[in-house]
Amino acid sequence: MRLAEQDLVASTSESKGVGRPQQLWDLTELAQARFPDTHASLTTQILSIVRSHLGDAALNTIIGVREAETRAQYETELSQQPDLRGKLARLAALRSEEGYMADWHEQEDGSFLFIENHCPICAAATACAGFCRAELDVFKAALGPTVSVMRGEHIVAGGRRCTYVIRDVTTQPN
Repeated sequence: MRLAEQDLVASTSESKGVGRPQQLWDLTELAQARFPDTHASLTTQILSIVRSHLGDAALNTIIGVREAETRAQYETELSQQPDLRGKLARLAALRSEEGYMADWHEQEDGSFLFIENHCPICAAATACAGFCRAELDVFKAALGPTVSVMRGEHIVAGGRRCTYVIRDVTTQPN
């Protein structure tokens, strides 16, 4: 409670089925400032330099290469899974290894909610929306042509986390 009183953390409640709502805690901007990290400012500086000295085409090339490499890795990893649930579990594990704190669950309507509770590339994504577009495209490609992926919450747009509603369109139209 002392951290909340000092405005270092903020909580929200989330109801999930029976029982007490789950308390979710996030560091506030004031708390984040206590842990300086220049990776974000270096990243945005590099992106700015690329854009101003080499142009948007060069920046798009960088994003495209990253997208292709990530897509190839995810497609290889996910192709070993027998079904969409297995693919989502493996994707969540891969994304968590990358720092996204990812999870997923099936919803009552049969769709799936894929959740990323943290964005390790938030500074880059804020400086250049192409990173978020590329990630969404990678998910679509890696999960396959029979799967619909739609972004819900978006950290860069002010959301608490990034979420994606995922549906198998062969069994469940949008």
